[in-house]
Amino acid sequence: MTPARDLGWMEMSYGLAEKARGRTSPNPLVGAVVVRDGTVVGHGYHAEPGQPHAEILALAMAGRRARGATLYLTLEPCVHWGRTPPCVDTVLGAGLARIVVSAADPNPVVRGRGIRRLEEAGLDVSVGLLAERNAAVNEAYAKYIVRKVPFVTLKAALTFDGKIACRTGDSKWITSAATRDYVHLLRGEQDALMIGAGTLVTDDPLLTVRHPNWPAKKVLRAVLDPSLRFPMASRLLTTLDRGRIVVFAGREAPAEKAGALRALGVEVLLPPGGAKVWSLDRVLAELGRLEISALLVEGGGRLFTSFVEGGLADKAILTFAPLLVGGDAAPGFVGGAGAAAVAGAVRLKKTREFSNGSDIIVEGYF
Repeated sequence: MTPARDLGWMEMSYGLAEKARGRTSPNPLVGAVVVRDGTVVGHGYHAEPGQPHAEILALAMAGRRARGATLYLTLEPCVHWGRTPPCVDTVLGAGLARIVVSAADPNPVVRGRGIRRLEEAGLDVSVGLLAERNAAVNEAYAKYIVRKVPFVTLKAALTFDGKIACRTGDSKWITSAATRDYVHLLRGEQDALMIGAGTLVTDDPLLTVRHPNWPAKKVLRAVLDPSLRFPMASRLLTTLDRGRIVVFAGREAPAEKAGALRALGVEVLLPPGGAKVWSLDRVLAELGRLEISALLVEGGGRLFTSFVEGGLADKAILTFAPLLVGGDAAPGFVGGAGAAAVAGAVRLKKTREFSNGSDIIVEGYF
């Protein structure tokens, strides 16, 4: 098989993997294609946790035609029991002539062992084709599976002068309806959304996924609320059927209020170890324990600042609208003491930008 043909079949495998975006957590996105004599005889992708892995589906479709064929796989086959049996045994028993693996699995339980098993069996194994694409597709999985904390994306709507609200707190709506639709698409790719108590009180958000691509998507909603300011008339309380609501309260929060929220189905968590308040790193560890691999932080400014100053954010998605609201008291995306010199500023890496109507969307990594 020529390198160009290999590239085409691997691109097809990634196209299949992407069909499950937002549905496989905490597992990775994986696609597979079986090719014999230049013809696809099997294909598959991992649809959700507990369902067969991509290579198992592709090989099952191929059946006897897998013998002497080439398997294109975006991530090496697993070698351990999880929700499903090890895939490497099925791959080895299929009679394949060649296997092209895009990337090794960062999972410490697997990490190269699947590839070694294939090589030790005498199979022709190629590794590394489009590995950079795997790193992007599975960025949340790669962090979570190694560190057991979620990949953190900060999302904010800003005016051209960098404000996330007016001096009165009004922020509806900074960006256009088309950009808000894009944000709901983005929400659908996450496991959890997070806001601070100020945003909950001021904006009274629903924090649900409202996009036709995700008609039944549920996400966990995390609220950082040390004083338990959570309004009992909050619209969020009408959405318990759309995902769990977890409130990270302070140890001195009113017990009666906590009890009332718990009676409605809200999970009110107190900080561990006798601490008075939750630190952000402990919040992330708790979310990791809940198998949250992708977290979208939606505000407000103090929460954004804490994540940036603490070095706990991985990515930023900033939507800019052509507005100038001004005002020294109007909150910006990041506050705090700030950098003393430009050289000390936080610089986003691997940035990209695109237009959405009159708005501009910028993505970058910390």
